[in-house]
Amino acid sequence: MIKNKMNAEEKEARKIYNKVAETYHFFRTKKYPSGWFYNELLEMPSVFELLGNVKGKKILDFGCGTGIYAKILTDRGAIVKGFDVSEKMIKIAKRDNPKLDLRVGSGYKIPFKEKFDIVIACLVLDYFSDWNIIFKQISSVLNKNGIFIFSIGNPVSECCNKVIIKNRKLRVLGKINYFDEKKTYIYWKASDGKAAIKRADLKVPKNHKTYETIINTILRNGFEIIGYKDTFPLKKSKKLFPKQYQKCSKIPHFCVWKIIKNEINNAK
Repeated sequence: MIKNKMNAEEKEARKIYNKVAETYHFFRTKKYPSGWFYNELLEMPSVFELLGNVKGKKILDFGCGTGIYAKILTDRGAIVKGFDVSEKMIKIAKRDNPKLDLRVGSGYKIPFKEKFDIVIACLVLDYFSDWNIIFKQISSVLNKNGIFIFSIGNPVSECCNKVIIKNRKLRVLGKINYFDEKKTYIYWKASDGKAAIKRADLKVPKNHKTYETIINTILRNGFEIIGYKDTFPLKKSKKLFPKQYQKCSKIPHFCVWKIIKNEINNAK
């Protein structure tokens, strides 16, 4: 029963990203298109700050997508391998990173047996309902005192709802139940003319979890929290994307966690 559920989750994600792989990559790599803000100017800076110097580090990119992180980390001197559930995303990743070992694979059964110094999972874990299995998989491929860095939607901002008060659009907490841990869907909308993403085409699944659940899952699986960031947009985005900057400089859209494999707890 659990196996079927896990397969269904990844099949749903694979279907979405196989369908929009080229368009997704376009919006992630063309400078300052409408969809550039949330990754390059908001989530990625926090991830890189927590990563620090990666020169010589062996890194696994869990859910590597089209290889954007893999390329940057390689340019910074890291030894990078990665995998993703989407065949078409991996095809693009290999096209842009022909020398890297990038594979199609499942997060519930990591397609690498070797050990890594660092594992990153950037905006990936939200697709999974059972994090215990994921954390066990990650622990199995980490070296002693290995680091796991992951970014997800901020659990609080996920529960904010848009309201209009005296002609002002505001985001308030309370209408959506923070404690209701369930699968929901968000909608992506973007268009660049020829490579258009229709709103109905990108109904993206998301598994909401509370901070309590996240922290207890980390501790239960033998990890220790050593770093955390609520994402804040880069200053240059204020001019480039004024509306997005205004929203995300008041309420954190994502959060990034840095945890270390605790050898004492893992030995129990």
